Amino acid sequence: MARVGTVTNLTVHGIGPTERELDPGEDATWVSIEQFELVLDAVVGRDDVRITFDDGNASDVAIALPRLLDRGLTAEFFVLAGLLGRPGRLTEDDVSRLVTAGMRISSHGWAHRDWRRIDDRQAEEELAQAHHRLAELTGQPVSRVAIPFGSYDRHVLRRLRKAGVTRAYTSDGGRAAPGSWLQARTSLVCCLDADWTRQVLDETPSPVVRARKLTGRVVKRVRG
Repeated sequence: MARVGTVTNLTVHGIGPTERELDPGEDATWVSIEQFELVLDAVVGRDDVRITFDDGNASDVAIALPRLLDRGLTAEFFVLAGLLGRPGRLTEDDVSRLVTAGMRISSHGWAHRDWRRIDDRQAEEELAQAHHRLAELTGQPVSRVAIPFGSYDRHVLRRLRKAGVTRAYTSDGGRAAPGSWLQARTSLVCCLDADWTRQVLDETPSPVVRARKLTGRVVKRVRG
């Protein structure tokens, strides 16, 4: 059942058989094809759910795209511009296929770095070169980002605003106001099932859980 006034942003990382060696802990957000389809079927017809993809994995096109199209769904793909063409990752042609299919391309940065730990040269790659390359590939401006690892503080947020970022997605979990600049997201996890999907999409967290999430977000915004 759709909720009024807020949205749930879901994050997909990888789906199905892996085509590359995963980074430590990455398998926790890698789901099966059946799990992915379960989530898609649950969000069909809902305008309070947004689907996003991080990391630019090859499964975005090979597995996700046809299933999105079959259900009339669109999604936003946050691509790692500096890793295009590497084994198990999207290629430049894949990015073009996503655009042609009506999907939105945005940036996950250049090389999947922690933005709290980068210097000025690396920040230029992550927030300028990455956007420029993706804009060249898509023929469209790129000004929205998904923050790698969900790692941010007040310095990162200031840098994003200075770079002209128009929306920044996190990994904080929970629901978000549709038009807010900073958007919380919930990642699909390897153990998801129908109960997990229903809880994320439809259940109202307890006051204690809501307070804990809000406190965590505030701490991130002011630390640094």
